[in-house]
Amino acid sequence: MSRIRLLVIVILSALLAACASGPRLAEIQSQIPNLDPAQGRLYFYRSDSFVGGGVQPNILVNGQVAGKSVPGGFFFVDARPGPIEVSCSTEVEKKLSLVLDAGQTRYVRTVVGMGFFVGRVYPELVDNAEGAKMVAEAKYIGAPLPKR
Repeated sequence: MSRIRLLVIVILSALLAACASGPRLAEIQSQIPNLDPAQGRLYFYRSDSFVGGGVQPNILVNGQVAGKSVPGGFFFVDARPGPIEVSCSTEVEKKLSLVLDAGQTRYVRTVVGMGFFVGRVYPELVDNAEGAKMVAEAKYIGAPLPKR
């Protein structure tokens, strides 16, 4: 019986460690810089789920690492307007293409799907109302923000 209890503790610890830790949007809202009108902003988030919690690939924006896909976490990047390619790679690379306008804010959710060896994380564009709601519930995992 003690082996089972130990196994349960180890599994729960691993699952909890896989989730995001950080402040919620409401706690850091005042520290988020205003969007430069010549750029657009992309928010990335992943729902808080134990499914595929250990799968946390980098999220690339136009080939550059922007952050990680972490359960329950969010971050944002500002980018020049125009075509944007978002990609995540585990055993295969999944891509999303979108167009970002100057002054525009868009939301990208990363979702874990079934893979052959490991879960596949793929990005999908969501409407602003849903994205804003989900980002408000997630924890900030992005770069340190300036103090105001």
